[in-house]
Amino acid sequence: MKFIFDIDTWQEIFGSIRKSKLRTAITIIGVLWGVFLFITLLGAARGMENGFDKEFKNLATNSVYLWAQRTSMPNKGFQRGRRIRLTIQDVAAIEGQVPGIAFVAPRNVQGVFGGAPAKVKRRTNSKTYKLFGDYPILDEVNKVKLIAGRFLNLNDIEEERKVCIIGEMVVDELFEKDEEVVGNYVEINGSFFQIIGIYREGTAGGSFEGDDSIYIPFSTFRKINNTGDKIGWMVIAGYKEADITKVEADVKTLLKRRHGVHFEDKRAFGSFNFGEMFKRITGFVSGIKFLTWFVGIATLIAGVIAIGSILLITVKERTKEIGIRRALGATPNKVRGQIVLESVFLTLIAGVLGLIFSGGILMIINSLTQDTAFPFTNPTVNIPIALGAIATLVTFGSLIGMIPAQRAIKIRPIEALREE
Repeated sequence: MKFIFDIDTWQEIFGSIRKSKLRTAITIIGVLWGVFLFITLLGAARGMENGFDKEFKNLATNSVYLWAQRTSMPNKGFQRGRRIRLTIQDVAAIEGQVPGIAFVAPRNVQGVFGGAPAKVKRRTNSKTYKLFGDYPILDEVNKVKLIAGRFLNLNDIEEERKVCIIGEMVVDELFEKDEEVVGNYVEINGSFFQIIGIYREGTAGGSFEGDDSIYIPFSTFRKINNTGDKIGWMVIAGYKEADITKVEADVKTLLKRRHGVHFEDKRAFGSFNFGEMFKRITGFVSGIKFLTWFVGIATLIAGVIAIGSILLITVKERTKEIGIRRALGATPNKVRGQIVLESVFLTLIAGVLGLIFSGGILMIINSLTQDTAFPFTNPTVNIPIALGAIATLVTFGSLIGMIPAQRAIKIRPIEALREE
């Protein structure tokens, strides 16, 4: 190990590098590109994974959205085309008879699926908005990010309170800039409701809401719209370990039995299996991560092999020089050590530069995607992984450097001195 700190060893290494500047530069670029590609791809994959986690962190990912449609087959005296209506009793039956279900959130809406939106007034301002009747359990399905006030609670349901949570657009259109909103009142379909909360766009449940929507208690919605026990659709959330595809099938089987629908009728109930979609997304991300590791490691190995090839050529060109050194008393270990040290030095320099450049690129990509809808957040690589990549690179550099080093120590001084 003493030769590592020997100034003569480093002078010989730098002398060799200066003699082959272009070749050395190309070699370093090859390894640098391998590290850069590996770290950048790994960081990008992590950024995508973080982005999807951020998008879905407030959602019940193992869930199914289910609604009733029309029958496509006659059954038990009923003609095809019969309109099916889900009821609150269906919710109780599903919760009690289908295994694997964590909870069911029944929902009603006005202003979606072709219906007329609710008329909302505030003093002289009058607008129309989507109106949702919900239970507090909705906050477990898709977290409603409140910026003021609170969400619905069980007392609101039981007492049929006339309270509401409104979106930011509703606030902007009906209230003055500095006006107090929470605790104030708006008129919805002719009845006054007290505002108990304000939510932010893009954080409410499902794909129908926006900041132009209003939430009221399910029981209050039923009363003012005279919907009785009917519900528009439901969100069924399974336990984490539950097979959501089987849960969906079991729920449809139960509903077909309850509503006299033919067992083979596939159109009576519509559904969107969010759990299956989420599994496909996570599978895609896992595939990207696997591809990243495969391509990155392959590129690293290719770069290290390139260093070995360059050093082999260098040893051949320096045959006479190595022969002279051997004739002057240089031991095989010293000759071998110099070649391996040169390989490790080039590998380490290329690895560090690749790490720096990839870090800069990931920072730029992160800043460019901050305010976009693309699911990409914090594209970082764990420090142990980055250091491990550099350590692996140096280890490979040492091993690959042994090949030209072994060739160098096999050169006989007398034969080397005859080389022209």
